[in-house]
Amino acid sequence: MYGHRGAWWCGLGRTPTGSVGLAITTLLALIAIFGPMVSPVPPILMRSEAVLKPPSLEFLFGTDDFGRDMFSRVLSGLRISFGVGVTAVLAGGLLGVSTGLVAGYTGGWFEVISQRLSDMLMAFPGALLGIAVAAASGAGLASVILAAGLVSVPFFSRLVRAQTLVEKQKDYVLAARCLGASDSRVLQRHVLPNCLSPILVQASVAMSQAILLEAALSFLGAGVQPPEPSLGTMLNESRLYLGQANWLAICPGFVVAALLMAVNFLSDGLHELLLPRRP
Repeated sequence: MYGHRGAWWCGLGRTPTGSVGLAITTLLALIAIFGPMVSPVPPILMRSEAVLKPPSLEFLFGTDDFGRDMFSRVLSGLRISFGVGVTAVLAGGLLGVSTGLVAGYTGGWFEVISQRLSDMLMAFPGALLGIAVAAASGAGLASVILAAGLVSVPFFSRLVRAQTLVEKQKDYVLAARCLGASDSRVLQRHVLPNCLSPILVQASVAMSQAILLEAALSFLGAGVQPPEPSLGTMLNESRLYLGQANWLAICPGFVVAALLMAVNFLSDGLHELLLPRRP
């Protein structure tokens, strides 16, 4: 890990992709958090006198076919995308890291069952799994978060299991066990901290996948439901007006692309910093 533990972000700005990704991700995160608080109008406010208005000083991103301000809707959609990404990574990471640690350290039947379940989850494409979850529990934000979290679980689990298999053979783990440390203490105080670097890299990858999955499911109608603003839903609604009002697709599409680019750059920077290539 870079420098001393807990100071890895200090070196992230020294990597070209990491600095760009960190800057754009931080900017978009601040916009997602505080943007809806300062948006000019509520994102679901409909105005018949402002239908399909092009971008202007009054309407920065124009308006849609119901007269709703696209700037306000994009800000709220960006908050939903970030919320889904962070929540899904936290939930999927917590479950995947826990199962991976126990499977790699204890082995036996738990390892076999957990890894076969991971294989089953990895066999389903994310969008297909999301549609199945939406069909079972109903379309909505909760279904999107559940699907995105489930998609990320096997990747965290297999990654941490492989790292645990390596770490548990090292001398510091054997020494801790000889001194009478319990298995839970060995995992929490010794093995897990030395698995944090690949976990952080995988978390950034999983976040971009969750954001893309949310946009895809909302585009297909299995995600966030109208009138709640979602970037994917806005892209879906814009298909009927591509020739007449192309800003309906350009504005949310640009935000989705910028968000995914920033998170992927951040992931590349973390990988370069925390998992350097060996000569």
